[in-house]
Amino acid sequence: MTITRRRVLAATGATALALPLNRAFAQNKAEFSYKYANNLPVAHPMNTRAKEMADAIRADTNGRVDIQLFPNNQLGSDTDMLSQLRSGAIEFFTLSGLILSTLVPAASISGIGFAFKDYDAVWKSMDGELGAYIRAQIAKANLVAMDKIWDNGFRQVTSSNKPIAKPEDMDGFKIRVPVSPLWTSMFKALGAAPASINFAEVYSALQTRIVDGQENPLAIIATAKLYEVQKYCSMTNHMWDGFWFLSNKRAWDKLPPDLQAIVAKRINEAGLKERADVAELNAGLQKELAGKGMAFNQPDPAAFRDTLRKAGFYADWKSKYGDEAWALLERGAGKLA
Repeated sequence: MTITRRRVLAATGATALALPLNRAFAQNKAEFSYKYANNLPVAHPMNTRAKEMADAIRADTNGRVDIQLFPNNQLGSDTDMLSQLRSGAIEFFTLSGLILSTLVPAASISGIGFAFKDYDAVWKSMDGELGAYIRAQIAKANLVAMDKIWDNGFRQVTSSNKPIAKPEDMDGFKIRVPVSPLWTSMFKALGAAPASINFAEVYSALQTRIVDGQENPLAIIATAKLYEVQKYCSMTNHMWDGFWFLSNKRAWDKLPPDLQAIVAKRINEAGLKERADVAELNAGLQKELAGKGMAFNQPDPAAFRDTLRKAGFYADWKSKYGDEAWALLERGAGKLA
């Protein structure tokens, strides 16, 4: 399947369709009928690839495993769905490591501000020792994390009233951030006034000016139509963010080993395809969003990194994560603290 910007953006209107995405294909006699929930619009590559994944798993297991998709916060906010995952009300959930850190503190280390310079550094770390370390910490919370983290992209700052060109532009800036201590800490260190708001409420919070800005990858800015309520987009690349594909451990352990192997293989394959989709999508979205009225600028990340270093941000988080985890981060990202 080829993912195009036109296809993704046009498909955004599909959220009105009957959901979950693959309910029409559900097998009533499936031996294992599991729910997979996420917070992204139907049009996002995550849901396109997850639909393919569920179909492939159903075929490969001869209908024994049926995974129904519930996108777009249908089953609640991120924090609601994480609780449901832990209780077993849902069996699969994709969640940013930065939000998962409310349960697994180490999961947010991949989102340290201005750490990764490019995708080569990201995948070297997340498919290597740092990713393995985080998965081991997730396992301690009785959750199973698949080997391949899905991509959410590098995050950019948008605003309704001004571009963010230098650290001083952050002074007093009311910005929505996800419910995660790392985000709040970073933007406070930059002088901003962060407000933790679940993604389901972001559009209305921007529309009503509860906050003046937000930060997300371009693919989410596009598919969630945030360009309708934001004027400026500053290409800060301030954080890389990914989605861990998580399973409730009890539900995972109920699957026989042969079915676990099929499900894990298909999920990881879909994750790699989603990474390529997001990269392709982001490559052309700046032009597309500019055509919808957004004004873009390119700040110097070095100035922001220096501000964070002087504010003690890196030293503080190094002490929180510990020397082992921080050494794994710097092995891929370079010296920070």
